[in-house]
Amino acid sequence: MKDSDGVQFLQWALPKLHLQWPGFRKVRRQVYKRIDRRVKELGLSGVGQYRSYLDAHPEEWAALDALCWISITRFYRDKGVFQCLEGEVLERLARAAVTGGEQELRCWSIGCAAGEEPYTLAILWRLSLAPRFSALGFKILATDVDPRAIERARNGCYPGNSLKDLPAEWRAQALSPTTDGFCVKPEYREPVTFLVQDIRERAPDGPFHLILCRNVAFTYFDEALQRETLQKITERLVPGGALVIDSLESLPEGAAGFEPWAQHSGIYRKSVSLEPGQFI
Repeated sequence: MKDSDGVQFLQWALPKLHLQWPGFRKVRRQVYKRIDRRVKELGLSGVGQYRSYLDAHPEEWAALDALCWISITRFYRDKGVFQCLEGEVLERLARAAVTGGEQELRCWSIGCAAGEEPYTLAILWRLSLAPRFSALGFKILATDVDPRAIERARNGCYPGNSLKDLPAEWRAQALSPTTDGFCVKPEYREPVTFLVQDIRERAPDGPFHLILCRNVAFTYFDEALQRETLQKITERLVPGGALVIDSLESLPEGAAGFEPWAQHSGIYRKSVSLEPGQFI
């Protein structure tokens, strides 16, 4: 597919899926390859004919949507985020939970892909914070729209390049070497529950003390869908809880009820006095 044809097609198709072109600019060639394969499967001559096919077959839009799922992640991705979670955010959340008489700290990883993010969080908690909060449970719900990604996450085994950013001492304690990579040890898998779920359609009940939504809604969704997603997140985040997005992302313009947490870009604290609907 020529780049000019691909750009024209995506700029036409993405808004119909409530997705935004700027988020796909850098990963567009990955999407092109998937679309090319789909075009060949359908016996079509090119992307122009595929556009006509979409007009004539509305059910094909779901297939195109799946071709636009982007999964780029690794353990300890953006170490500054996890350093801030380890050094400040999780400790404050844990102290507040203990003070409030709660039995466990609950986290939600949205768009967890193959599980690198929630497993990193589980490793961080067990090795750094659990010794200080031995009476406090720690649970992570990890959701993703892609059933294949969730299957890989539940399997919990990864090639070495997925672990290149994880501190070596953590890797040695939390993962077992195999012939072709590493597998997460059972005690680090135990806090994590994986679920196939599309944040655009539904969300878990909650409430959660920490929600991570990095490189999903606030990169790829259009503004209206971003606001819908933020509403779901806000309703499920406890007052004073933490929301983590990517450092290059931003919340929808005019969103209220969140304040930056410390100096790290991308981590927000929910106001303790946020009223329902105030964020929009």
